[in-house]
Amino acid sequence: MTGSLPEVLAVAVKISYLVAATLFLLGLQRMASPLTARSGILWAGCGMVIATVATFFLPGLENLGLILLAILIGTGLAWYSGKKVAITDMPQMVALYNGLGGGSAAAIGAVELLRWSDTGAAPGNVVLVLAVLGALIGAVALSGSVIAWAKLDGRMDKRYAFPGQQWFNGAVFLAALALGGAVIHSLGVPLVVAFFLAALALGVLMTLPIGGADMPVVISLYNALTGLAVAFEGYVLGNEALIIAGTMVGAAGMLLTRLMAKAMNRSISSVLFSNFGGGGQAQEIAGAQKPIEAGDVAAMMAFADRVVIVPGYGMAVAQAQHKIWELTQRLTERGVKVKFAIHPVAGRMPGHMNVLLAEAGVPYDMIADMDDINPEFANTDVSLVIGANDVVNPVAKTDPASPIYGMPILDVVDSKNTVVIKRGKGTGFAGIENALFYADNTRMLYGDGAEMANALVSELKALDGGH
Repeated sequence: MTGSLPEVLAVAVKISYLVAATLFLLGLQRMASPLTARSGILWAGCGMVIATVATFFLPGLENLGLILLAILIGTGLAWYSGKKVAITDMPQMVALYNGLGGGSAAAIGAVELLRWSDTGAAPGNVVLVLAVLGALIGAVALSGSVIAWAKLDGRMDKRYAFPGQQWFNGAVFLAALALGGAVIHSLGVPLVVAFFLAALALGVLMTLPIGGADMPVVISLYNALTGLAVAFEGYVLGNEALIIAGTMVGAAGMLLTRLMAKAMNRSISSVLFSNFGGGGQAQEIAGAQKPIEAGDVAAMMAFADRVVIVPGYGMAVAQAQHKIWELTQRLTERGVKVKFAIHPVAGRMPGHMNVLLAEAGVPYDMIADMDDINPEFANTDVSLVIGANDVVNPVAKTDPASPIYGMPILDVVDSKNTVVIKRGKGTGFAGIENALFYADNTRMLYGDGAEMANALVSELKALDGGH
């Protein structure tokens, strides 16, 4: 079977897109386990390279110089920022890069809508509707992700709300829909510009009132929206690779969002339209925080049978994961059974703590999720909490007036002894006082996470005769 060169190239591109889609799917499947996640990323990356290279062979492709320049600039910036970013800033980078994906989808929609407005050659209704929907969703994901980045990076207060904000947001949403409908009905540059301004404003307004404790859910939700926008714009361009990749990202992001919301015992709508994470009128906590010295903690852990370590964002800030792993190794050498307990929303993004522990070399079989570890706390001699706050707060089960009431937590309070490494007496990211810190069986080891972990290692060495 023969054909013209453009026809042969078109078929080759389609086959390449099929290979890329297969690699996307296999890579995504391998990312489901920490044991194979690294190879999964490489597989998906290879798929993206194949899809990108194949696109250059599409018949009639124009502006090759600009495309190559954009790829060169984007690759250079991504390589530099990826190498430079601190592990503690990974959530901010994920939020920002996710926003750029949504912005790219919105840019595709903008270019097509403006081109159709200029030429007067409108496509079919289905293509036009999907172009508008993809642009709306992508613009919301872009501006919303930028606000999420600013919150995570400490450049903006955790929450910003004003009276009647939800009604105002609803009005902006309806305005964006109305302008999108107007664009579909009658293409025109002023309408397109107004539509995008409303969409970008909607993303900002949606994210401003959301509290810091909901950020893992928000990041995951905007990731799903980005995938959906890419899939829509892929249909507009007739590009199978974009459709498949966007659909996979959107589906995976939505599943993860549902899992994150379930882990907090909240609906997605309550994340977007309530005031969780901004503090609340919780019951007053009686008692006082009881300090302890590193030497006493080391002795307590050295002669324990079972120890559970609960990491949180504070461990990331202190970059204490390597010292905590060294502490774990010394304990296991003494015959102590050590596990790490991970809450699904610990840190500032899904899987944040798993990434930190993997970087330090902690074996995956030592890491337990919430459902598996909770029954074991009652038989745990010492639980060491480093940097975690809201995910171990027992008021989630005992105080209906607390903003986090109903959220599943790690049952650290059931341990025989609990030690909390904390810099000071401040509240967690949700702005809520932690009753665990005042429990009879809890002691507070005040200080920087890395310094205290190092002190515990030194004290264990002393117990072992300096070895």
